[in-house]
Amino acid sequence: MSAYKSDFLNVLAERGFIHQVSEPEALDALARSSTITAYIGFDCTASSLHVGSLLPIMLLYWLQQTGHRPIALMGGGTTRVGDPSGKDESRQLLTDAAINENLKGIRVIFDKFLQFENAGGNAVMANNADWLNTLNYIDFLRDVGRHFSINRMLAFDSVKLRLERQQELSFLEFNYMILQACDFAELYKRYGCVLQMGGSDQWGNIVNGIDLGRRLHNAQLFALTAPLITTSSGVKMGKTATGAVWLDPRMTSQYDFWQYWRNTEDADVPRFLKLFTTLPLDEIDRLSALHGREINEAKKVLATAVTSLVYDPAIANGIEESARTTFEEGGLGASLPTVELPRAELTAGLGVLSAFVKAGLAASNGEVRRAIANNAIMVNDVRVTSDKAAIGDKDITAEGVIKLSLGRKRHVLLRPV
Repeated sequence: MSAYKSDFLNVLAERGFIHQVSEPEALDALARSSTITAYIGFDCTASSLHVGSLLPIMLLYWLQQTGHRPIALMGGGTTRVGDPSGKDESRQLLTDAAINENLKGIRVIFDKFLQFENAGGNAVMANNADWLNTLNYIDFLRDVGRHFSINRMLAFDSVKLRLERQQELSFLEFNYMILQACDFAELYKRYGCVLQMGGSDQWGNIVNGIDLGRRLHNAQLFALTAPLITTSSGVKMGKTATGAVWLDPRMTSQYDFWQYWRNTEDADVPRFLKLFTTLPLDEIDRLSALHGREINEAKKVLATAVTSLVYDPAIANGIEESARTTFEEGGLGASLPTVELPRAELTAGLGVLSAFVKAGLAASNGEVRRAIANNAIMVNDVRVTSDKAAIGDKDITAEGVIKLSLGRKRHVLLRPV
């Protein structure tokens, strides 16, 4: 039972979002008596966000749902530096053009979760390039740098861990925490923003911003961090054997996205239902009580609920139906990922090794060979036993496709054109 009185903190506590809060009583009272403005920053290091960003996005979602104002801060400026938190080496520096292109791709996802001002809501999308890119270095050192102690900065985990591992930390990265503190102070000045939220690895950076806001504006600011999510087996959230799970269907297919959640470890289902869906808690309790084979029903609910939020309920339901057809009936699901290839390649005979690489199910011929040796390769649900096997016109089904399967859970349809 949550001890908080505000809807905002009560919801976050009940659903497992809270790791640390600065001055919790004061923040709770403020959230109960007024509309608070809070932000989370998202750096633009790729053209999409991945599953690991869903937790902070859900924090902003619940903030707005409980009557407050969220700011999604795009890191157009800070991406030029790179956050050293949790990193063993410097990030590759991106050009301004690449950052702006990434920013366009990232913005799209937020429309699914937040109601922005131009759509009748109160959410704000800001870009810290608006104030960081025009900083005058001497003024910055005089007005902001004087408030930071090198001794204290060296004690922060993001810095200390790099130095203890004897990994190089550039002066550029060392400035990141000061720039992030500037963001908090600037957002307070521009929007009255009093709360910064983020992962638990951001605590030190956020506390720096609280301190700077007090020194520059005599403001009372707050920090709230969420736990860093790993699976029960210790794998970082959003990471798979084949790489990151992206929120852009051009980078991770909607079907593979659904499957990622469907494959959640049993022990993680209750926690993920609370964090990554909007299902009522009593429904989550019911699903969490399922055991044995019945837990698979809860996993399907999780996969469809998350996919509905990120994409669309119709898409999610279609994928669930495809998965049922594919796994439970041995048929062809309409939503399976599809790869087109020239009909002439099939007519000439396409080696099974090349076929699986072209379909994106394997990175190399050697990987396919190993899968064949492990009895993990099937064409139209028939196991392949030789790496010399080929597929051709004879394998095209009545639906006009060829179904390639790697193991029980990864399937692609080849469609000749």
